[in-house]
Amino acid sequence: MSWTKRQFIIAAFEELGLSDSNYNLNDGQLSTASKRLDGMMATWNSKGLRLSYPLSSNPLSINIDIDTTVPGKANEAIYLNLAIKIASSFGKTVSQELKVNAREAYRSLLSSNAYPLSQRQLDNLPRGAGAKVRQGYNTTYITPQPPYIEVGPDGDLDLG
Repeated sequence: MSWTKRQFIIAAFEELGLSDSNYNLNDGQLSTASKRLDGMMATWNSKGLRLSYPLSSNPLSINIDIDTTVPGKANEAIYLNLAIKIASSFGKTVSQELKVNAREAYRSLLSSNAYPLSQRQLDNLPRGAGAKVRQGYNTTYITPQPPYIEVGPDGDLDLG
């Protein structure tokens, strides 16, 4: 089960030493943090890091108790980076350790979601050293592949 927006926000406050048990979070503070969370996730989404996070359509009515469907490997990167985003709003300074941990978690998340781009072979690419024209091959060059359809991870392929 994935985390809710509230769980990310509470974890971020805990990183700043403002845990809910010692520091009562009011609705205004939760609203501010949820807007920053949505903004951060929208930025990550625009950079190609798509985690199926449900962005709010209206910043004035954000439901922080909905399930985010974010994979578990992204949780640490989200709440650590959110803690950095909200620290100045609550009069907290960000420790060097938090900055390093947030950066490493984000880089780890990026590397786990990085996939090499597929490319077509060029028409003039040689078959290899010493490739001769043999039976079945009428050239020493690789024959081009037929064109293919490419769909991104957040796209749908309409076959109808």
